[in-house]
Amino acid sequence: MRRVLLAEALGTLALVLFATGATAVDAQTGALGLGGVAAVCGLTVFVLIQAFGDISGAHLNPAATVGFWAAGRLPGRVVLPYVAAQTAGGLAASGLVRLLTPLVGPALGGTRPGFGAGVGLATEIVLTFWLLLIVLRVAHGSRERGLLAGLTVGAVVALEILAGGPVSGGSMNPIRSVAPAVVSGRLTDVWIYVVGPLGGAVLAAAVDRLLFSADSASSLTDAQSDSQPDSQQDSTSNFHP
Repeated sequence: MRRVLLAEALGTLALVLFATGATAVDAQTGALGLGGVAAVCGLTVFVLIQAFGDISGAHLNPAATVGFWAAGRLPGRVVLPYVAAQTAGGLAASGLVRLLTPLVGPALGGTRPGFGAGVGLATEIVLTFWLLLIVLRVAHGSRERGLLAGLTVGAVVALEILAGGPVSGGSMNPIRSVAPAVVSGRLTDVWIYVVGPLGGAVLAAAVDRLLFSADSASSLTDAQSDSQPDSQQDSTSNFHP
C-alpha cells in the first residue's frame, strides 16, 4: 500500500505542478495560450498514466477515486488514503510553484469561474461527468493503465480544458484547484471545485453502472444464444409466423 500511495502522491505532485505552472506562466506571459495550457495538461496526464498506472491506477484526482468507489470498483477503505496522498502531492506542488511567485504571480495558477459561481459549478459538473465516464469505460477495474487509456484520458483532459477553460478554468480535479487556493490564501469560490467535480464523478459512476448492467445483460444473452443446440437454432431461424 505504501508503494501505491507514494505513486499517487508523486503523480499528483507532477500533475498539479505542470497544470498550475503552465496556467501561471501563461497568465504572466501569454506565451502558451489556452491551447498550450490544454496540451501541457493532456500530455502530463498521458505520461503519468504510463508511469504510474500499473502501480496505483494513476487516479491523481480525488474525483476519480470517488468515481471508482461509487462505481463499485474500489474498496471504501482505500478512498481516504488515496485522497490523503493526492492532497499531499498537490500541496507540495503548489509549494514548489510558490517558490517561483515573483515569476508566476500570487494566484499560483489557481482556477476561478469566468461567468459567476453558478455557471462555474454547472460547468465543472458537466466536464467532470464526461471525463470520469470515459475514464470508467476505458479503465481496467480501478486502474487507468495502458497506451489506449493514456491517450484517451489525456485527449479528453485537453479537449475539456479547451472547451471549459474560459468558463470555469477546466479543473475537473478538486486538488488541482484546492492546493493553489490554500497555499496562496485565495479561497474565494474554491468550493465550486470540490462540489462540482465530486458531483460529476458520482453521476458518471451511476451512468457507468447502468452501462455495465446493459453490457452484462447483452453478454448473457449472447452466451445463451451461442449455447443453443444447432438444431434448435436452425428450427428457430427457419420459423416464420
